[in-house]
Amino acid sequence: MKLGLINSAWVQANQPTVFGLQKTKEIGFDTVDIFIDPLDGDVAEQKRIKQECDRLDLPIISICCVAAGLIDFNPSVQRFHIERVKRFLDLAHWYEARNVLLVIGEYIWQQEVIPPKEQWDTGVENCKILADYADKLNLQIALELEPFDLSLLNSVDTMVRFIDDVDHQAVQANIDVSHLLLADVAPQELRRLQGKAIHVHISDCDGKVHGDLPPGRGVVPFEPYLREIKALQIEGAISIELEYSPEPDKIVEWVSEAYRETDRLMQAVGLRDRTEVTS
Repeated sequence: MKLGLINSAWVQANQPTVFGLQKTKEIGFDTVDIFIDPLDGDVAEQKRIKQECDRLDLPIISICCVAAGLIDFNPSVQRFHIERVKRFLDLAHWYEARNVLLVIGEYIWQQEVIPPKEQWDTGVENCKILADYADKLNLQIALELEPFDLSLLNSVDTMVRFIDDVDHQAVQANIDVSHLLLADVAPQELRRLQGKAIHVHISDCDGKVHGDLPPGRGVVPFEPYLREIKALQIEGAISIELEYSPEPDKIVEWVSEAYRETDRLMQAVGLRDRTEVTS
């Protein structure tokens, strides 16, 4: 697999887009995931990202999208978010990416008032609509497993069931290693995602709360998870996710440390593929 970085690490440290992309390439990453909302980012910014990644020969693998409104009980909100995710897919197509990383959100009101199955079925039906749209663009949607009690997709079991209910090759799973630990998912459970996983996030945490730290700064036992990921034979990238560095003025050092440690871990299990990357 390739080693990538989600560019939100730079964005949240208030670094210019071009600077972040240039440093991503300079540090040694194979690919990049882009955190941008096409309804907020202006056209010039979107174009700047494409031009700079092309110039750097830094393929864009994924675009990150949080669309909790897909499971909202208001049909108007659902329609808005369906169209919003379609704009993410359009942008991913222009960027020659492979997928849109999609977070669909949580049950509201502690699963009271609205039956949980109703929110589940709403999410399934809306993802079917988006799957058809993605398929026409030769893209896929990678659903993220979130480690929170009320998240729809917070275990391998719920992920497998949701993917099976959508029943479309364009909707598959993202594996987030620190989320697995926080959700108490054992490495061997990943075997159930054979043929269903297309993208990976990696970061560390303290084992208690969501952290997105450089590997080695927390308690995640990476090698068992990475060995299981290797066995899945995913043709994609492992992208480092770093959020809100405690020292934004040292973001280059923060990202560089994450790169070195993740590369070391991937090399240890024979997971890093350094051959040419194509979108």
